[in-house]
Amino acid sequence: MKKKKKGLLALIFDYAGNKKKYYVVSIFAALISVAAGIIPFYFIADIIQKLIDGNKEFKNYMFDIIMLLVLFFVKGLFHVISTSLSHIAAYQTIKGVRKRATDALALAPLGDVKAESSGSLKNTIVERIDSTETTLAHVIPEFTSNIIVFIATAIYLSILSWQIGLIALIPFVIGVIGYMTMCIGYEKWYNNTIVKTKVLNDTAVEYINGIEVIKAFGKSEASYKKFEKAASEGASCFVDWQRHCIWQFSIAITAAPYTLISVLPLGGLLYYNGTISLFTFIVSVLMSIGLIAPLINAMGHFDDISKANTIFADIDRIVSMKPLKRPKVSKAVPADASISLRDVSFGYDDKEILHDINLDIKSGEVVALVGPSGAGKSTIAKLIASLWDPNKGDIYIGNVNIKDLTLEDYNKEVSYVSQNNYLFNLSIMENIRIGRPGASDEEVIDICKKCGVDDFIRELENGYDTIVGDSGSHLSGGERQRISIARAMMKNSRIVILDEATAYTDPENEALIQKSLSSLVSDKTLIVIAHRLSTITSSDKIVLVNDGRIEDMGTHDELLNKSMLYKNMWNAHISAKDGDLNA
Repeated sequence: MKKKKKGLLALIFDYAGNKKKYYVVSIFAALISVAAGIIPFYFIADIIQKLIDGNKEFKNYMFDIIMLLVLFFVKGLFHVISTSLSHIAAYQTIKGVRKRATDALALAPLGDVKAESSGSLKNTIVERIDSTETTLAHVIPEFTSNIIVFIATAIYLSILSWQIGLIALIPFVIGVIGYMTMCIGYEKWYNNTIVKTKVLNDTAVEYINGIEVIKAFGKSEASYKKFEKAASEGASCFVDWQRHCIWQFSIAITAAPYTLISVLPLGGLLYYNGTISLFTFIVSVLMSIGLIAPLINAMGHFDDISKANTIFADIDRIVSMKPLKRPKVSKAVPADASISLRDVSFGYDDKEILHDINLDIKSGEVVALVGPSGAGKSTIAKLIASLWDPNKGDIYIGNVNIKDLTLEDYNKEVSYVSQNNYLFNLSIMENIRIGRPGASDEEVIDICKKCGVDDFIRELENGYDTIVGDSGSHLSGGERQRISIARAMMKNSRIVILDEATAYTDPENEALIQKSLSSLVSDKTLIVIAHRLSTITSSDKIVLVNDGRIEDMGTHDELLNKSMLYKNMWNAHISAKDGDLNA
């Protein structure tokens, strides 16, 4: 059964959490504030009627004047109350949106997350959600209250005279028709601006980051043309959209608010013919003037509502991503750090990458996964790290199916270090401490010494207090990897997966890391994927993966004797090393 799509208001109230009652009170406060801006016209009409009747006693005007002053005070007071409450609820809603979205991404399979553009996800969760603040803080109370007051005023005018009630609605109906025609194809036009803006952002980043290569190879003119085209399309998408709906917008914004255009002449004609009284005519004219402000405010929010509806629909799509199937409470505790893959198959979309993988790794064993590029080594490692669920088959840790463990409990068992590691824009000390929050500075330094990274960290200008920059941009690739390994060791999990974790490290430091790791993982199950075969020759078991299947396994010497593929890979590796030495 297809899931029913939630409306904008339902989504906002859902994300507002325990602050949704603030929205409710804010709407009532805004309703009182707007009504307090309309009701004075009744008392002004009463004053005008008394003046026309020749009433010159000041005391006869006292009640009207007092009510005008009270309503002026009420309007300002309740506007402040409404705005304050709606802003509190708005910030809580934005917080709830981001929390739910990031939680959903953390629980979703990595394949589903990677299928989304990282730039698009960042743009939606950060910039686009920020852009809804005005909508959340103002539209809900103000749009709702202005519409309600407009409807109530129209009903009041209809009670005074049904003819006046209909006459007052003529400009509004024309304006609504203009807005409705303007909004045809809104989602298509708005999504086009999102796509073109993203292309512009990506092109600008590419141009700036690649400026060195562009200049070195004389490609500045061609690269600038690409950027220029993206900038032009980024501007044109908005201009074209405005041109598409300029006439409808002009009609809507001109006609809808000015109810006086129809009420004044036609109401005057009704009074002249004796159909309505002078007081009714005066009240109708003044109320028509009073309706202009609420209508303009309400109509000014139509575009914000449409944008918010599109943005929250995208957020709801992220939040609704199917999570990994895990229980809320673990059903068992792994007996040890052994790993078993049983008939595991996995693929992206419709393409199967791994085919019926069966693999047993004993607790405390050092196992290397090797094979040609694209054979499926990293995919096996990521399945063991529970970044995906197999399409078929099961994975066991300590004789417990990983689907019977909560993600939190499972993550305590496994440390995963990939080739492309992410460091937060914090100090080196804090980045490593993420592996075990609450660890003391001394414990962090101790693990760094054991990992062989203490010396290079102390050589940095600020040592352990060095800020690494966004994604670790202030450090080299090899330095980022060494810090990531120290962070993984800090976690002290029973299973450690190193997925080409030393790919950017020079041979000298790689040897140092290997030596340091050998003592740190002596009691752990270690899975290594390495592009330098010489670093895994001492492994307890080498698993040869080819074309998504396990082709062979054994020790280094055994594979040299029985596997032609492994022997060819080894000879190619040795030749490359000799070439490097000769160079």
